[in-house]
Amino acid sequence: MLKAGIIGYGTLGKTIAELIEAGHAGNVKLQSVLIRSNKSADHANKQTFDLTPDENDFFYGDLDIIIEAAGHGALHLYGEKALASGSHLVVLSVGALGDTSFYDKLKTVAMQHNRQIFIPSAAIAGLDRIAAGALGEIEDITLITRKHPRSWKGTIAEEKVDLHMLTEPFCIYEGNARESSRLFPQSVNVSAALSLAGIGFENTKVKVYADPTIQTNTHTIKAKGYFGEVEISVSNVPYEENPKSSPIVAMSVAKVLKNLTSPFVIGV
Repeated sequence: MLKAGIIGYGTLGKTIAELIEAGHAGNVKLQSVLIRSNKSADHANKQTFDLTPDENDFFYGDLDIIIEAAGHGALHLYGEKALASGSHLVVLSVGALGDTSFYDKLKTVAMQHNRQIFIPSAAIAGLDRIAAGALGEIEDITLITRKHPRSWKGTIAEEKVDLHMLTEPFCIYEGNARESSRLFPQSVNVSAALSLAGIGFENTKVKVYADPTIQTNTHTIKAKGYFGEVEISVSNVPYEENPKSSPIVAMSVAKVLKNLTSPFVIGV
């Protein structure tokens, strides 16, 4: 049985915890969750795992795998520590890996401690196809992300357009994945994951739309190369309390954990 820990107990962290507790993540026991303060401690008597703000208690709790679900800052703060403690690491704030020096450092620490870093498919599909295609030549990869204007509140989109007044789709960004990951750290982590699977941050094209005509978060991948061509679109139901993300992200983490403990693995 794998002993797991989660960094962060927001919307995603709680959903991941619920999936593990319900047995949907395979032969995994959730041992502890690292929280910011004791404000979340009122949940402790309702759960079978520990909620702790103490970093030492968390990282030296003999965890087999740690799931980062707390944002770019948390990954920068705790990523190396998680690996150095002897745990594998599941990363959700993939956009932080657009920082080349940080990405290289995490890989180095993982190799030093013989640990692995896992990047779930999360909000998109087809990373297995892109990663396989990248073994040959890929000519072009484009990601098109569309979300309702409410999902872009608190981002630089508010500087470009009045989100409340939109009546038709508006392109708030067009460029490459490195810049999109930096500008939209909570909303376009998918561009970073796609870049790592394929042809890199600089060569992965990204278009981002605020679209008042939709209620879901949609992502379309278009790629062409030696393997042929692929176009994949997904439409994710967003969390009501956090429309920047979707339940499928937590479900994708549960699938990673289940794969690690299952005798029969599909879709890798």
